[in-house]
Amino acid sequence: MDALLTPFLEATLRTATPLAFAALGELVTERSGVINLGLEGSIVAGCLGALVVAGAAGPAAGFLGGAAAGVLLASLLALFVITLRTDQIIAGTAVTMLGLGLTGTLYRVLYGVGGAGLSTPTVAPYTIPLLADIPVLGPALFRQTAPTYALYVALPLIAWWLHRTHGGLALRATGERAESAVAAGVPVARMRWAAILFGGAMGGLGGATLVLAQVGSFNEGMSAGRGFIAIAIVVLGRWSAWGTAAASLVFGGAFALQYLFQSTGLDVPYSLFLAFPYVLTLALLALLRGRSAAPAGLAQG
Repeated sequence: MDALLTPFLEATLRTATPLAFAALGELVTERSGVINLGLEGSIVAGCLGALVVAGAAGPAAGFLGGAAAGVLLASLLALFVITLRTDQIIAGTAVTMLGLGLTGTLYRVLYGVGGAGLSTPTVAPYTIPLLADIPVLGPALFRQTAPTYALYVALPLIAWWLHRTHGGLALRATGERAESAVAAGVPVARMRWAAILFGGAMGGLGGATLVLAQVGSFNEGMSAGRGFIAIAIVVLGRWSAWGTAAASLVFGGAFALQYLFQSTGLDVPYSLFLAFPYVLTLALLALLRGRSAAPAGLAQG
């Protein structure tokens, strides 16, 4: 049993990592009252940014390149939503379409038809001595790549910041009642700009993780809906950091099961395996309908 459970848990953590990066960034963004439908664009921009920078300066710099690319896409959303006050849904959709189209075009221009997959430097898993020897959970938790370990640190920090600091309180007040926050002296526009850029950076890191710690190459549209799944994860996590992390694990498990089903050789159409995580998204959203506690000012301008 352990021979099957441990690899499954290890794959769950691995596939949940880019989702958790994007979802935690989206959590902070939505807590400010903005829903970032451009998150998918930031993720795929992070994929290409990581590929380009890692090829020139190594994988460590590649993660920074991915984050920077995610911020660049997010800044467009912030410009239109916060500064120009356009509709959040329309602006976010446009940013995602721009990200998907632009990355595909740039990839072909920079690398041609052959691509850069064979020359992309990646990061290998690192085993933490002693902790990795814990039965079942040890290898799953402590035989991972650097981005997963970074999440172990980032998650409690984000949870603490949101609920135990003045800045976190100001952010949550901005998302609940912007007018009251302004009256209390909170710089709402600046808060939302910062939240959107943070969400873009986290989405870019999620994309960088896909390229540099998992796939090792870039494909057009390789974000594959993960941005929209991350938005659903925030809903399922009830807009809390720990809930978002737990929901990320659920979807990481769904992707891991997808790969497990594909390896069994079952005589089932391949497309059904691919659809499994997305069907799970719809099922859970329908099941938990009406039980969420969204910020009162979410997507209201």
